[in-house]
Amino acid sequence: MKEQPSTPSAHTVFLGLGTNLGQKEENIRRAIEKIGELVGEVVRQSALYRSEPWGFQSDNSFVNAVICCQTTLTPHEVLAKTQAIERAMGRRHKSVNRQYHDRIIDIDILLYDDWQVDEPDLQIPHPLMFQRDFVMNPLREILDFPEEETT
Repeated sequence: MKEQPSTPSAHTVFLGLGTNLGQKEENIRRAIEKIGELVGEVVRQSALYRSEPWGFQSDNSFVNAVICCQTTLTPHEVLAKTQAIERAMGRRHKSVNRQYHDRIIDIDILLYDDWQVDEPDLQIPHPLMFQRDFVMNPLREILDFPEEETT
């Protein structure tokens, strides 16, 4: 009897999304749809949050959200897929050396299971997420925290 191949295990990945150009709510919706197709099932999604540009000057405010996916992809495969989605949606420039610009869509890997990755092209947890309310507020909204006991 031939053994069945083992099913790749699912990983939990949290992604931060932001946009400050074009039809912002539609940009977020399209990105989430593509993530569901290319990365994995979107199991949780925060509300949309509005924020001012962070780290650069712009007249265009942002719409941000955080989603949680189940994926069988590795962290680098998730990075490749999310960057491909950004390019397909019209993003031309990634931020380099913290030089930020207006963008049609930005997708950041915030967390991947409880893994830590520290490589030149990928850092998990995202190194700046704790400094950004537009990331932490929607992330807290969808994270599973045990309720505090009251006495």
